[in-house]
Amino acid sequence: MDAEMLVDLLYAQARRDPELRHSLELRCATQSGEVAEAHRLLDTAVQDGNVEYTAKVGAVLDTLERLLDAGSPADLAPLARRTVDDIGEVLEQSGDPSGDLGDKLDFAVELYARACAARPPDPEQLAEWLLEVEFDGPGRPAIALADFAEALGEKGLERVKSTVDEILKAGPTGYRRDVAERLLEELAEVRGDVDALVAILSAKPPRVDVSLKIVRVLRAAGRHSEAIAHAARALTPHKTQASRPEPEDETVALRRKEFDEAPGNVTYTALREAAVEAGVWSVQRVAALARLRERAADSEEGAEELARALLAEERPDEAWRACVRFGGSLALRVELAASREVAHPAETIPVYRSQIEHLIEQKDPQAYREAAKHLKKLRTLHKRAGTAEEFTGYLADLVSVHRRKTRLIAEVRAARIALPKPRNLPASGSLTS
Repeated sequence: MDAEMLVDLLYAQARRDPELRHSLELRCATQSGEVAEAHRLLDTAVQDGNVEYTAKVGAVLDTLERLLDAGSPADLAPLARRTVDDIGEVLEQSGDPSGDLGDKLDFAVELYARACAARPPDPEQLAEWLLEVEFDGPGRPAIALADFAEALGEKGLERVKSTVDEILKAGPTGYRRDVAERLLEELAEVRGDVDALVAILSAKPPRVDVSLKIVRVLRAAGRHSEAIAHAARALTPHKTQASRPEPEDETVALRRKEFDEAPGNVTYTALREAAVEAGVWSVQRVAALARLRERAADSEEGAEELARALLAEERPDEAWRACVRFGGSLALRVELAASREVAHPAETIPVYRSQIEHLIEQKDPQAYREAAKHLKKLRTLHKRAGTAEEFTGYLADLVSVHRRKTRLIAEVRAARIALPKPRNLPASGSLTS
C-alpha cells in the first residue's frame, strides 16, 4: 500500500478505537518534536531582527493553537507562558506595544489561558505570575482575570485578592491604583460576589456605562427591584458632578465620556488616539474593550463595532476572533477572511462558501460572475488546506442544486473551473436564461 492509503486506514481505525487515538495524539504531541521545535525557535528568535522575530513567534503561536485545538494531552502551559514572557520583554525593550507584535502578545495570553485551563499549573505560582505581569507597568499585557479563573481556583484567586488589598491599603496612585481597582472589580465578578461588585461600581464617578453595568449585575442575580431602583436613580439628573480622585488629561476625559455615551468604532478610535498621546492607553484599552465586548454579546451591531474598532487598531487577528465569538455581517467576515486566507486557509473556507451562496441568491449576471471568481478562490484555498476532494464534492452539490441557473453555469465555465460529470447540467448551447 502507498503512504496515502495507509494514512486513511490508520485514521479510520483511530476514529473507532479511542485508545489508539489517544496513543497517536500523545505520540504526535511528545515525539513529533513540535513543542521542542517551538522552544528552539524562541531560543534563536531574540538573536534575529524584528521581522524574523515576529515570524518565528507567529510560528510558535500557530503550533500552540493547533495543539490546543486538537486537544493535545501534552502540558502546553510552560511553552505558552514562555512565549508571553518573551514577547513582553521584546516589547518593553522596543517601547512600542502596538502593531503586529502587540497583537501576537494578546494572542499569546489567550493561548496561555487555554493551556492553563487544559492542564492547570500550581495556582499560587500562576497568581504570582499574573500579579507580576499586571503591576510591572504599561506596555505589558493586561490580563482578563476571568480567562484564568478556572486554573487559579479559590486558592489562586485568594492570593490575588490578598495582594491587591495590600497594594490598595498602601494608597497607590496612577497606574498601580488603576490596575488594583480593576483586579478588585474582576475578582468580585469572577467570584459572583454581587454585593461587593455593586459597591465597587457605585464608588466610581457617575457614568452611564457604570450605571448600566450595575443594573445588569442586579438583574442577572435576580434582584429586579434593586435593579429598577438603581436605574431610576441613575436617570435622575445630577446637580453636581463628582470630582475625580486625581487630575486627568482633559482630552482623554472628553474622549472617554464620548465613548461611554456611544461606545463604538468611531469613539473607540478617538479615545485610543488621545490615550496613546497621553501615555495611558494600556489601562484605557482594557476598560474600553470590555465595554465593546458587552455590546457585542447583546447584538450583531455591537459585534460589528467591536471588530471594526480592532481593525482600526490594526489588529486583524483579534477582529477575526471577535467575529468568530460574537458574530458579524457577512461583508465584514469576507473582509477579514481576505487578510487571513493565506496563513489559515481552512478557517476562511466557510466564509467564502457563505459569500458564494449570497451572490447566487441575488440572481444577477454580475453577481454570478463574482460568485464564479469566489469559487476559483475557494478551489485554491481547499488545495492549500489539503482538502481538494472536498471542493470537488462541494462544487458537484452546488451545480446540482443550481443547475437551472444557466448563466451561473456559464460564468463557472468561463472562470476555467472544471465542472463535475454531467448530472442534468444544461448543454453548452442552451444558455438562454
